Amino acid sequence: MYQRKKRRPVGEINVVPYIDVMLVLLIIFMATAPLITHGVKVDLPKMEESDSVDTKDTPPIIASIDAEGKYYVSIGTDPEAPMEALDVAAVIKLQLQKNPDTPVMIKGSGRVSYQEVLLLMDFLKNAGVPSVGLMTESFEGNKG
Repeated sequence: MYQRKKRRPVGEINVVPYIDVMLVLLIIFMATAPLITHGVKVDLPKMEESDSVDTKDTPPIIASIDAEGKYYVSIGTDPEAPMEALDVAAVIKLQLQKNPDTPVMIKGSGRVSYQEVLLLMDFLKNAGVPSVGLMTESFEGNKG
């Protein structure tokens, strides 16, 4: 008679299915990440050349003004909810108390009045923001 060898149970976990699932999730996240946009759509004024702000260390805080004159801020609980100019200044002041090196940018629609942009700049200055940048789009015009 032949004696059968007793098989000992293997104490290893088969990780190949887990690797497959992780790769599928990675591909899904890579495909959907560019589709996710934050902020409010604003038609920025166009300029031929402008200085760029170096934002290597921290992303800037963006205060937006749309064509209807509604204010938005890129930080907080709901970046797409309209706010009052005083509330925008208060939220940015709180953020700057946490990280004073964060740059502050204003993204104003080209259709909004200059007075609205100046009003927001004044509120930010009174809130203690040391400097404010204005966002523009590059102008693709004739250079003749």
